[in-house]
Amino acid sequence: MKEQVQEENKEQLNGKPTDANSKIDAIKELIFGENIQAYNSEFEALKADILAKKEELQNLIGIVESELLQNIDTLSTDINIRITDLENSINDKLGDLDDRKADRKLLSQLFIKLGEKIRE
Repeated sequence: MKEQVQEENKEQLNGKPTDANSKIDAIKELIFGENIQAYNSEFEALKADILAKKEELQNLIGIVESELLQNIDTLSTDINIRITDLENSINDKLGDLDDRKADRKLLSQLFIKLGEKIRE
């Protein structure tokens, strides 16, 4: 036991970690150090790439959204113009129908007068 205490004291004096977790971390670093660093660098590169793609997608979404809003406005204007044209066309046709009805009345009166003249 004294030897363990002396070894721990030596380790503390040399600045080496003394708790079990630190020792395990040191062993992991020795065994897997290069792999972990490679994985970390790959993960950082992937994270940066994902963030760049996310920003690019957000920009594209903004562009598409503005184009859609512009197309909706254009379509709305076009529909309003067509509706106005249809209303005018319907009003014109209704006016023509009224004229035709008036012409029928006029024709019937003319036929009555013609019939009266024939009778005389």
